[in-house]
Amino acid sequence: MSTLTGTGVLLRFSLRRDRLTTPLWVGVNTLMVLSMPSSLKSLYGTPGERADLIHQVSTNASFRALIGPVFDTSLGALTAWRVGVYAGLLAAVTSLLIVVRHTRDEEESGRQELVASGMVGRRASLTAALLAAGVANAVLALLVTAGLAGQGITGALALGLGLAAVGMVFATMAAIVAQLTESARLARGLTAGVLGAAFVLRAAGDAATDDGSSALTWLSPLGWLSQLRPFAGERWWVLLLFAAAVALQALVAYELAGRRDVGMSFFPTRPGPATGRLRTAGALAWRLQRGSVYGWSLAFFAVGVVYGGLTDGVSDLVGDNAGAREIFERMGGHSGLTDAFLASMIGMMGLIAALYVVGSVLRLHGEETSGRAEPVLANAVGRLRWASGHLAVAFGGSALIMLLTGLGFVVGYGEQAGPIIGAALVQLPAVWVVGGLAVALYGLLPRAAMAAWGVAGVVLLIGWVGPALDAPQAVLDVSPFGHLPKLPGGEMSWGPVLVLTGVAVALVAAGLAGLRRRDMTT
Repeated sequence: MSTLTGTGVLLRFSLRRDRLTTPLWVGVNTLMVLSMPSSLKSLYGTPGERADLIHQVSTNASFRALIGPVFDTSLGALTAWRVGVYAGLLAAVTSLLIVVRHTRDEEESGRQELVASGMVGRRASLTAALLAAGVANAVLALLVTAGLAGQGITGALALGLGLAAVGMVFATMAAIVAQLTESARLARGLTAGVLGAAFVLRAAGDAATDDGSSALTWLSPLGWLSQLRPFAGERWWVLLLFAAAVALQALVAYELAGRRDVGMSFFPTRPGPATGRLRTAGALAWRLQRGSVYGWSLAFFAVGVVYGGLTDGVSDLVGDNAGAREIFERMGGHSGLTDAFLASMIGMMGLIAALYVVGSVLRLHGEETSGRAEPVLANAVGRLRWASGHLAVAFGGSALIMLLTGLGFVVGYGEQAGPIIGAALVQLPAVWVVGGLAVALYGLLPRAAMAAWGVAGVVLLIGWVGPALDAPQAVLDVSPFGHLPKLPGGEMSWGPVLVLTGVAVALVAAGLAGLRRRDMTT
């Protein structure tokens, strides 16, 4: 029997399991890229305005660190500059989640052992996981290329292939990490840490030079994406760097996979103390999720510092561009450009915090479907007490990361401590509504629990793209974030805040009531 026997069947099974989540993430990424040309055209419609933008970016190291260098005045080049790094990040996250889910997650739950007992080759599961990630990235490349073809076929193809290549680099990286650790949670965290380091290296390199020639930029796959230079004299040879990285990492992953037993790893988890120290369900929930809380908190604080440091330079970047000013005002209010920028950036952090709260709530679903909840509930622990521990971490953790976001902005900007922290905390009711929907889906419709990611994706898309496309207010109001007061600078309105908080409480109560009455997965 070949080591790849059964790969086709496992690939079809993987694609079927991901038939909702993967198209959602690919769709969000595609729409983010394709919505940018029309927005940029309305903002920088003349060559003079684009040349002025390039000058401002070239002389502002902070904006180069945040977005990257821009190499040409064409609309396609500005699109690749504006969304390339962040579309690459999203492609990387999608890919690492796919690979870890179909490798280490399967082994940790015990399902892989059952699959391996059939006519399945030793490396079939790993191959199927990488192929599933490859399908997602290929579809992303095809959609981006087709959507941007009007800006120039060559540049659109370069951007599409670059995004797919970034995704595959981190897919194969996740495949390596999945062999090294026994925990799927740790595998996701370590790969995400490598992704964060890649972003930091690229940011430091782009801040150092205005043409991306720094050695730090070339140490990061995200830096390779910008150096591919779509729509600006494409450097096709950069794709060879991606190909070499993917091939080398895949080779390492396959070699490691052939040297260990199913369920084992090269860095096994250390055994705990003989006498348990976790006396409550809440303590267990904190122990399971504390790494995620620490990681999100550190990341949000660091991003807050970066965005806060950019605040003083936003006036120079926007200049007399009425379109850019209008977008900031739609996102952050009409209280002045600085306050509008702060409000819009803090609002974006709130949108991303909704992803945290959904992931943390759905940890309940993972504990239940993996069978780990059963021995906990077999003791003197009720369902509501078990769930409440995880929900306290989810909703309390979101409050912590938004507080640290506000503190990061204060550190970076150096002014308005009270108003900025208040602006960060006022995002919480909308974040909690998204989390409440996740609780309701898990408690009432457990088979549809993963649809909570779809809710978070739609909310993120509306908040990110809606103002730039001048979407109708009725569309913006679909998101709970559309009802929040625009702080700092705007007038505080307690009505929407209290209503959204009440809605979140009602959704959580409905979810817990459903959890109490339904059967648990066995």
